[in-house]
Amino acid sequence: MKDIINENNRRNAALKMRYDPMTGEGCCGERVQCGELHLPAIMLRDHPDCLCLPKGEFDRLRIRYDFEYWAVMCATIKDKTSSRNVKLRLNMPQRRLLAEMERQRQAGQPVRVILLKARQWGGSTLVQMYMAWLQIVIHKQWNSLICGHLKQTSYAIKRMYNTLLRNYPKAFVDKGVKLQFRNFEGSSSVQHLEGRDCLLILGTSRSEDAVRGYDLAMAHLTEVAFWAATPLHSPQDVMRSVSGTVSMMADTVVVYESTANGVGNFFHDEWLRAKASDHGFAAVFVPWHEIEIYRMPVDDARKLWESMDEYEHMLWDSGCTLEMINWYHHKREEYATQALMMAEFPSNDIEAFVGTSNCVFGLEQLDAFACDVSAPSMVGDIVGNEKSGRNVRFEPSATGLFKVWKDRDPEVPGGRYMVVVDVGGRSAKADYSVIMVMDTHRDRGDLRPEVVAQWRGHIDHDLLAWKALCAARYYNNALLVIESNTLETESRDMDAGEFVLNQLSRVYGAYLYHRSNGRPGFQTNRRTKPQAIYALIKAVRDRAYVEREQEAINEMVTYERTAQGTFEAKKGHHDDIVMTRAIAMAVMLEMVAAKCRSKITETDKDAMANSPNRFR
Repeated sequence: MKDIINENNRRNAALKMRYDPMTGEGCCGERVQCGELHLPAIMLRDHPDCLCLPKGEFDRLRIRYDFEYWAVMCATIKDKTSSRNVKLRLNMPQRRLLAEMERQRQAGQPVRVILLKARQWGGSTLVQMYMAWLQIVIHKQWNSLICGHLKQTSYAIKRMYNTLLRNYPKAFVDKGVKLQFRNFEGSSSVQHLEGRDCLLILGTSRSEDAVRGYDLAMAHLTEVAFWAATPLHSPQDVMRSVSGTVSMMADTVVVYESTANGVGNFFHDEWLRAKASDHGFAAVFVPWHEIEIYRMPVDDARKLWESMDEYEHMLWDSGCTLEMINWYHHKREEYATQALMMAEFPSNDIEAFVGTSNCVFGLEQLDAFACDVSAPSMVGDIVGNEKSGRNVRFEPSATGLFKVWKDRDPEVPGGRYMVVVDVGGRSAKADYSVIMVMDTHRDRGDLRPEVVAQWRGHIDHDLLAWKALCAARYYNNALLVIESNTLETESRDMDAGEFVLNQLSRVYGAYLYHRSNGRPGFQTNRRTKPQAIYALIKAVRDRAYVEREQEAINEMVTYERTAQGTFEAKKGHHDDIVMTRAIAMAVMLEMVAAKCRSKITETDKDAMANSPNRFR
């Protein structure tokens, strides 16, 4: 306990780093100490003689370079704890967010941030005050947008701006100028900031057309995870309007900010893209333990330590203090489950989303599972004789839909490869069809099965069947498993699906998966689908196979169990890739139990005699 207490004291001391926005000590960015002051280095480079200026002129110059000094001198906000008007002195999470925005701005880049918020640390306040600073101090005619999921949200942020203007010190305003908002051209949703000639547009997620026609330099998009997608409006529509209006110039600002609201929505998708560095937005998350109000004094360190569970010990191992853990320990008693606590007070971004999600796969498990995802080594198509699958070959093409992570190994027995097909629709708006190739490594007990190739697209069902046949032939006469529900549904209409399955059985029967009733194809029903999904859940949890395709992870993130107990993709998302993996896991379990059935015709027997395929 002595070592633990000493380490806790060290952590607490590190948290008490001196911060004084008046002198600049502990403030963000590169600083140069000048006596008692710690001034922005860029200010001294631009104005090397600034220390010789009279105090009034010096202060007016400094607020142009030092946001934190401007905030504590000029920005009045309503304190959430006392409800009193106070000057804005940034807390630790606000300073971290500011540091990222200033890093981009001082590098001459447009400021682009996506902010995943925990509760009660003033993220929205910091964003809006930062934009107000740019409008009041840095630029004239620098128009901005506040857009929330509800009109009240946008107006609440605007009221914050009004408090700032009412209490703005006259010493920092040009003589004769009064900073105030007026309705612009009679519209209460468009405000004109007199004295700076700036417009402030107040919008909602259903008013994307209101953005058009204005020359915007900044956009504060708040609670984006709660923006509803309807047939007439979607978050993407708003973002497209904003992106088309806000230029990629220095000092422009676009911030998406929200608390989490489940997975698979626009905000979650954009967060994942930002984390993967797939666009120019920086992802910023603030965990609960960085927020200074979430700490509780510890009277008996030993008693607390002995009462801590595995999760709380994980918090200690990740750097939390005993005071933080003590607060968490007591606060959690107010919630029925750990998931509810995570939703309100997440320790990391995965917890933030998992606590508000119905995902059947653990998001933390998926985060670890995704470590094997990689870009394909080849892209193109596998072609051959459509009627027999003979003379197959891979043709590289930049526009091809067939991704290959590992090419076939001629020495591998065909039965080690498995090709699984999920049959989708023909139109661009329908479900996709997917052909997945997996190396089961059945003859190598030390290796996990791995996805080695995949095709995904829209295609007529008969052409899909022959394309799958070509893929199976290419991979050394792989076991071909076709999800047959759609084809068998077709067969009731015009025998088309049954004809396709029978044709495949005729030319590839020795290597085509058949059910116990002798019919070709894997049928997903109320019994087999849950079995397959549970097999996949276990495989993901145990990292029992290697997944190479990022889109598979994305589909798993949005795959849910409904209130009726069924499994399906979240509305607006797909599950075709998920189903190929689930079917593969189910079939491999059959193999292990020696229940895999392969129908061998008389025609096949001679060909099978010398075949290395394990199902001969």
